[in-house]
Amino acid sequence: MPTSIFLDFNLPNATTWFYLSVMLAVAMFFQFARPLCLRNWDLLMLFVLVPGLLLVHEGHDRRREARQLFDAAARLHILPSGEGGAELAAALLEGPAQQRLTYARSLMGVGYQWLIIGSAYWILRCLVDLVLLRRPVMQPNLTSGALAWFAVSLFLAIGAVAMRRPPPDEGRIGPPGTVLQEATNRAEIVVRQTYGESDRKLVRWWVERTLAGACHLSVIAALVFIGTAHFGSIAAGVAAAAAYMVLPYLAFHMTQVHHVLPTAILLWAVAFYRQPRVAGVLIGVAAGAFGFPALVAPVWMSFYRGRGLGKFLTGFAIAAGIALAIAGLVLWLNGLFDLQIPTTMGLPQWQKWRVREEPNAEGFWAYVYWPYRIPVFIGATAFVLITAVWPQPKDLGNVIALSAAHLLAVQLWYADRGGVYVLWYLPLVILMVFRPSLYDRMPPETAVPTPAV
Repeated sequence: MPTSIFLDFNLPNATTWFYLSVMLAVAMFFQFARPLCLRNWDLLMLFVLVPGLLLVHEGHDRRREARQLFDAAARLHILPSGEGGAELAAALLEGPAQQRLTYARSLMGVGYQWLIIGSAYWILRCLVDLVLLRRPVMQPNLTSGALAWFAVSLFLAIGAVAMRRPPPDEGRIGPPGTVLQEATNRAEIVVRQTYGESDRKLVRWWVERTLAGACHLSVIAALVFIGTAHFGSIAAGVAAAAAYMVLPYLAFHMTQVHHVLPTAILLWAVAFYRQPRVAGVLIGVAAGAFGFPALVAPVWMSFYRGRGLGKFLTGFAIAAGIALAIAGLVLWLNGLFDLQIPTTMGLPQWQKWRVREEPNAEGFWAYVYWPYRIPVFIGATAFVLITAVWPQPKDLGNVIALSAAHLLAVQLWYADRGGVYVLWYLPLVILMVFRPSLYDRMPPETAVPTPAV
């Protein structure tokens, strides 16, 4: 018997994992004594985006098959004309290839529509959360120890599968950002020099998976810390971490470092909300390196108004400036400063209003008349400005809900695959669903010096 049989471990396919994760989540968190409570509804709606992602993934598979058939037909076309039946065989391949391509476009169109509608639902749910004052402490059906064991075991299992899986051909989904890309390149060089590995693709594969695992581990640690320190219940923190692991979104895009790293930074800003300067530095780093986290800054500014706003702004400005300066320096050293400086914040993906003119564009707006995207963008911008002043004052629960809502709003108008970036906001949504009442979680009072008598 080969010894590797005990290491031949694989997760089920995407559809099976979807159904299995629903069953696990219901068993762990569903309140059977109160089946009609809001938290049960939220638990089920956490899976609402999965069908859209499954349709998009299925469309990619069918499109890949179509391209393989087209490539085979093209090879037949270049054969000498004397080869009998080559042209006929090529024609027979092109028909099914075109059918698969049409079917793939249809699947992806429906999938992206589903993702946009699901994202819009969660934006409304975040707004409803602003008026929910009485929230009980999360009581999972398992003990904290059992949940911790399950989360750690699942993390190791998914990590083992990711490490054993061959390097994928799908590439990155969305722009990784200049700072992260340069850090990955430097790490790849160090690993190659240290271990003498010549296969650059394999080294990058290991580096990206190691970084992704570290980012997911940071998210898990932040969820446990927030639940313990700010929700007043270690069970709530461990439950949030277990929910993050069991939801299928992690398995879909677990190796996309630039999807999870910004959220990990924002979560630790929530964890250190009592220290405005530290929170400002963390949000500034995320905004300067990735761009879109800057949209949550107005909510945080409103949160700290009169309670450490100056410290928050100082930390935010310095950290964002340093991140932008590092990105600009990297581009300048590589001779790309004049050509690619907008990629520091991923702006080309934000400014591609004429989506149909972009050959690689994919998403909801690739199937819709592109000028309709402009009022959506204006509405999302107005939403950011309005929530900067309302509600006032804000507690920690409001900040979590509005931060998630702003990142969700980006999905509605983002040009490239808007809707698939679930990991940007998923941990914040989980915190919103599992949180207790947080009306008393406010920034610390600014000390006012007592005048001398």
